[in-house]
Amino acid sequence: MKISDKFIKADDKMCDFDNHIQAPYFRKKFLLDFEPQKAEITICGLGFYELYINGVNATKGPLAPYISNTDDICYYDNYDIKKLLNTGENVIGVVLGNGFRNPFGGIVWNFDKSKHRGVPILALCLEAENETQKIELEADESFKTYPSPILFDDLRMGYRYDSRLEIDNWNGIDYDDTHWSYAMYEKTPRGKAKICDAEPIKITDTIYPVSIKHYDQLPFAYKTTLPDAEPMKNAIRKNVYIYDFGVNNAGVTQLHINGTPGQKITIHHGEYMQDGRFSVNNIMFPGHEQEEIDKYLEYGQVDVFICKGGEETFTPRFKYDGFRYAYVEGLKPEQATKDSLVYLVMHSDLKERAGFNCSDSTLNKLQEMVRRSDLSNFYYFPTDCPHREKNGWTGDISVSAEHMLLNLTAEKSFSEYLENVRSAQNMEGALPGIVPTGGWGFAWGNGPAWDSICVNLPYYIYKYTGNKEVIKENASMIMRYLYYISGRRDDDGLIAVGLGDWVDPYECERGFIASPLIFTDSVEVYDIASKASFLFSEIGKNNEAQYANNLAGEMRNAIRQHLINKDNMTVAGDCQTSQAVALEMGLFNDDEMKAAYQRLIEIVHRDSDVNACGMIGLRYLFDALTHAGECDLAYDIITGKSRTCYGYWLENGATTMWEDFNDIHTEYAGSRNHHFLGDVSRWFIQEIAGIKPNPSVDNLLYFELTPHFIKKLEYVNAYYDSVYGRVSCNWNRDGEFVNIMIDAPKEMSGKIILPEGYVFVDGDIKKEIKGSINLRCVFAESGNNNEE
Repeated sequence: MKISDKFIKADDKMCDFDNHIQAPYFRKKFLLDFEPQKAEITICGLGFYELYINGVNATKGPLAPYISNTDDICYYDNYDIKKLLNTGENVIGVVLGNGFRNPFGGIVWNFDKSKHRGVPILALCLEAENETQKIELEADESFKTYPSPILFDDLRMGYRYDSRLEIDNWNGIDYDDTHWSYAMYEKTPRGKAKICDAEPIKITDTIYPVSIKHYDQLPFAYKTTLPDAEPMKNAIRKNVYIYDFGVNNAGVTQLHINGTPGQKITIHHGEYMQDGRFSVNNIMFPGHEQEEIDKYLEYGQVDVFICKGGEETFTPRFKYDGFRYAYVEGLKPEQATKDSLVYLVMHSDLKERAGFNCSDSTLNKLQEMVRRSDLSNFYYFPTDCPHREKNGWTGDISVSAEHMLLNLTAEKSFSEYLENVRSAQNMEGALPGIVPTGGWGFAWGNGPAWDSICVNLPYYIYKYTGNKEVIKENASMIMRYLYYISGRRDDDGLIAVGLGDWVDPYECERGFIASPLIFTDSVEVYDIASKASFLFSEIGKNNEAQYANNLAGEMRNAIRQHLINKDNMTVAGDCQTSQAVALEMGLFNDDEMKAAYQRLIEIVHRDSDVNACGMIGLRYLFDALTHAGECDLAYDIITGKSRTCYGYWLENGATTMWEDFNDIHTEYAGSRNHHFLGDVSRWFIQEIAGIKPNPSVDNLLYFELTPHFIKKLEYVNAYYDSVYGRVSCNWNRDGEFVNIMIDAPKEMSGKIILPEGYVFVDGDIKKEIKGSINLRCVFAESGNNNEE
């Protein structure tokens, strides 16, 4: 396999908002005068490509090869093409999209000014051979190029296509390309050449609309997101159809139409109904320059298709959208059918690793919502949202790492993404808040809670797979970060340098985030250093492990001295986040734990038994309550209907996880599809069902079962697919008893530990597990149990 560093381009014209440049076609005819025993092609198409061999689409999936900063990494794909080649004439065809090579639509994050920005380019090498002959063909100036019917494409800002410009058989052997231009050489990008090891993106489902409504006139944007907001004057269109696909998701709409020549169909994609009216307001940027808002109104998640006439199918390429609803202009009444517009769901090709269901439909829907948000935001790596930003926010990924790895086979893609994180680290050792970045995210948008991705991803990949290579690959990055962040401490040994407990649900009313930044930053550094020490020890880097361990000890001492009131065991901020995080991260000594847990319960009761945590605290709140003997209280907070509880989302029609816990009637609504508040799924599996794989991160063959028998639940079914096979735990109530059915691979061993106050009918409270076992337990009234 040869990785070519010779890049070609169509010309020097760069697409942007003011100059719509058509995506280029490339083709090369060549002669193969022998039958190959082996044939492969290695290709780098930047930003995105589609590859055709003799007219057959060989591309691994949409948005190939990857989404990266080409100053850091240039991704290649390798294909076995033996079955696609002919003895005699053959042709290679490629079409290129802008992708992250020319990300001009990311104006809010200065991607339009990024140093790596350039025209789409192509490098490839085709190799074919048998025992006596070999051919090697690289992209060069003999390749021919011509503008495609793709008038405009941008990852964030939509797609425009004129089918009247289509060229029949452009990628076929018999096509005459004498009127095409010759390609030009382009300098090789600075980034490291690398074969993409992440799972490809696949179309996984086709969704048909659940309803179609016609409007003579309808706006698609308003001055605010309040119910009585006035429409924006430049966002009102006539003859509009709203397609409702029933669930929020990510992908593209596919149009099937019998159109007339020149008929123009425009499709806006959105996830939000504002007082029953389609609106794109929540995926724009309030407070930004009017020019940026106007760009989002005209281009954001907008497809334009111009018909050539007759039966046609239009599927956008080189982009994806996050949406539930499609706002369609240009259809005639007879064209507006359920078959005319369908939803092609797309995401990285990850497989399910765990599942959960129970007698409560609220928990089941939340589990479904977490899964849908995780997948609809996974395009090679997790993005914060699939519509407005499509950014790899490191903090979002860090807090979601464990629940994603528990639920999905994401380790391969996460390992690939870590190479991009390593490449983005600057000379000081600092990390940006988004990866990939064009340089944005160092001055704002990062900080220890976000930077924790450098250790959390390797740590949880190792926990769930046992892969030590991911530790070795990232050890240098982790060490460089520890050196950097240790130098940011103040005179008290504490740190306050970044974002804090993001989306604190009461920040607006209060005017500040409850958990002080100096606490969340300092405790995150303590956690990073603690995990780093463990990881270094696992690969024999003892000096590094000692450095990290010393830093962790210093951070813990500083936090305990300056941020914890040991008279009443209250943490700085006197709030749910501070108390829960301090408890679950081990900042209290053993003799202090009981009082500290009691203080957490008092704080939650003070807060009216609803969630008052942002993204950092919410990762720990339900675990802390469970360990305090208040699992039922955790359940009530999750299912509650108050606005800061997950049940509120369901009451208001959510089908994916929301960005925040704000009231639905707020001036500027947030995204309706974020993954970073989805750790409740892990809590369902690990605490209600009780399945805890490799709890001490030291033995993949060992698991613990610690089920909690929530009063309002009649049954729970859950499973986890370990490296060695499936571990399942199902429990149900049977009068005063609870029956527990466990199944595990024979190679594995485990232990079941009942909640306090419960005993097995034979009197034990712990049992060893090997293979399949059925157990029966009961609450012993003489026991000291907070659940009953």
